[in-house]
Amino acid sequence: MNFYSMRRRVVKIAILTAAVTTATCLITSLVLLTDKHNIFQKREIREQEQSTKPTLRNSIQCYRSKIESIPDISDSHPRKDKSIFFHESSCKSYYNNKIFINARQACAVESAATLNPNLDIYLLYSSPGIFKYDGHESDDLLEAILSYENVHVMHVDFERYIEGTPLESLYKHGKIEQSSYAISHASDILRFLSLWKYGGIYLDLDTISIKTLEGLPLNFAGLETNVSVNSAILSFNSSDYGHVLAEKCIMDLKRNFNGRLWANNGPGVITRLIRSICGVEKRQAIQANTCHGFRLFSESAFYPISGPSWEMYFNETYLNEVLEQTSSSYVLHIWNNNSANRKLPVDSKAPYLYFAKKYCPKVIEVCTDFF
Repeated sequence: MNFYSMRRRVVKIAILTAAVTTATCLITSLVLLTDKHNIFQKREIREQEQSTKPTLRNSIQCYRSKIESIPDISDSHPRKDKSIFFHESSCKSYYNNKIFINARQACAVESAATLNPNLDIYLLYSSPGIFKYDGHESDDLLEAILSYENVHVMHVDFERYIEGTPLESLYKHGKIEQSSYAISHASDILRFLSLWKYGGIYLDLDTISIKTLEGLPLNFAGLETNVSVNSAILSFNSSDYGHVLAEKCIMDLKRNFNGRLWANNGPGVITRLIRSICGVEKRQAIQANTCHGFRLFSESAFYPISGPSWEMYFNETYLNEVLEQTSSSYVLHIWNNNSANRKLPVDSKAPYLYFAKKYCPKVIEVCTDFF
C-alpha cells in the first residue's frame, strides 16, 4: 500500500469515527434533554437531603455505643435542688477514645465550682468514654476541675436517661438523631430533663460564672434581648411550682420538637413558657419581678454583652466598658457559636481572659499558649 492509499484509508476511518462520535453525542444530548427535568429534580432532592441530614460533626450516633465508660448519672443520686448541671452533648470524647474537654469548657465548670461551694457541680458527658492520661492538655484540665470536691464528671446514657419520660418516643423514633442540629437539640432535651428530674440550675459550657448563684431562689431564666428569652442559664426547683414548670417545658418539647429549627427546642420552649404562664409581654414580666413564682432577669444578669457584640469579650480595648456592663451580672454567656475559633494568647488583657484569670485560675495555669 502506497502513501496516498494509506492516507485515504486514514481519512475514511477518521470520518467514520467522527460520524459515530457525533451520533453518540446527539443521542446522549437527546437523552439528557429528555431526562433533564428528572436530573435537576434528583439533584435538588439530593441537596435538600444533604442540608437536613446530620453530618458526622453533628452526629450523636455515639450515644448508642456501649463501650466502657465512666460512672453514669442514673446510678447516682444528685441532691434535689442543690446541683448545677453542665451537659457535653457532642461525640468528641468517643472520637478521642477518652473523656475530652477544652479550656473554655473547663473554665465554665471551675468558675461555677469556686463561686458555689455548697452546690454540686455535674459535668455530664453524653458520649461514652473513660479517663485516660496521655499528656494532652485536656487531661490536665480534667485534673484541675476534679481537684474541687464539689465537681462530679459523669456519663449520661441518653437512652437510659430519657426512658420512661414523656420524651422517650423522640429518641426511639430517631427524631433527635435525624435533627439538622442533633448535638444542640440533644443538649436542649438534656437540660430540661435534668431540671425536671432533680431541680437546680443548668448552665451552658460557654459561660463563665462571676458571682455566686447560691443566694438566688430557684425558678428563673434571663432575657437575651428585648424580644427573646435564652435557655443557656435556667433554673427550676424539683417540687411545687418549679416542677410543674419543668413539666410544661417537657410537654412542649414532646408536642413541638422540630429538628429543622435551631432555636425552637431551647429558647423557643422557655419563651413559650413565659408567654403561657405570665400572659404578658416579657418586659412586663420583668417589671413584676416574678411571674407566679418564676423570675425573668433582665439582660444584665446573664447576657450583658449581646450575641452580635460577642467580640467585645475578645478585644482589649473594651475591657473597661465590659467591666462596667457586667458589674451586676451573675454569669456571662460567651456565645461559642460565634467565638469558638477566636483564640486568646494567655497574656492577653481581653475581658474574657480577665474574668478567666480571676474565676478559673487552675484552668489558666494549665493553658500554655492560648485560651
